[in-house]
Amino acid sequence: MLLLRDVARKDLAGLKRLAKTLNSVNLPDNEKVLRSLIDRSTQSFSGKIENPFEREYLFVLEDTRRKVILGTSMIIAQHGTKDAPHIYFAVSEAEHYSASIDKHFRHKVLSIGYNYDGPTEIGGLVVDPPHRSGPEKPGKQLSYVRFLFMAMHRPDFRERVLAELLPPLLDDGRSLLWESIGKKFTGLDYTEADKLSRKNKEFIKELFPSSDFYATLFPANAQKIIGEVGPNTAGVKRMLERIGFKYSNHIDPFDGGPHYEANMSDVSLIRHFRTATLAKEEFSEEATEVLVGVFREGSPNHFRAVRTPVRWADQDIFLPKEARDLLKVKPGERVSVIPFE
Repeated sequence: MLLLRDVARKDLAGLKRLAKTLNSVNLPDNEKVLRSLIDRSTQSFSGKIENPFEREYLFVLEDTRRKVILGTSMIIAQHGTKDAPHIYFAVSEAEHYSASIDKHFRHKVLSIGYNYDGPTEIGGLVVDPPHRSGPEKPGKQLSYVRFLFMAMHRPDFRERVLAELLPPLLDDGRSLLWESIGKKFTGLDYTEADKLSRKNKEFIKELFPSSDFYATLFPANAQKIIGEVGPNTAGVKRMLERIGFKYSNHIDPFDGGPHYEANMSDVSLIRHFRTATLAKEEFSEEATEVLVGVFREGSPNHFRAVRTPVRWADQDIFLPKEARDLLKVKPGERVSVIPFE
């Protein structure tokens, strides 16, 4: 059984190991950035960042027996503010017809948009490659834990939830869409621009034209990936669709990856959220699998959760000993639950 919890400063070495292996946009191989992510998260979980919509939460999945971090995921309470707007391309179609030459064309059009009062964003999903498959389903655990936490703290998040998915990228990590648009208007490489945009989006607003882009003018391979997901993201897309997310016809202006969105109230995991009292008795029989979490202010780890089988009896929940031990809960305590469907 694996433990899901809020990141701690002691996890820096574990995050550095993951980052060195993957060096992804979500978890860059940069100690300064990693320290910043950890500090922002610890202040968010502790409530030291008073405005809940300025908080960013980083979760880790730990194999406590081996003391190894297997992956991470994040929640950004609000993505898109007056200081740092959420930027996207809206994807639409335009039709043109000439009667004189009897020609009809349907064009895909990209229109740049800005959101200054943005949605909650889920992201930062990173799993150590050797552990991406198998019965423990670490990626699914890291995905679902965000919905458990949001359900436990609904007022601290926006009603609209956004997931930005990665598209197919070139073997060297470049983006075909960025090569077709962004690089021509900014002079920046994709990785450089994406890194810069985390702190400063002003250059996009000032350098990108405000007029529409006709994708017909792009190379055929760049047109093809607009709104498509990469091979490593297909499973995430299916999971999001299964729990209530839909493609919003918005894409990332850097790489063309699709944006999937849902209202919090429409997400099946959150609709089926419930709380229960931990029963005195333990059990070890087969039962319903769920994600169970607890949140304690002021403790070394504010938040802890596990994937575990449970048995219900009205408002009581029965947990196996290993789950109790990892959660550090005692009979009579309240716990929070979502399905692990």
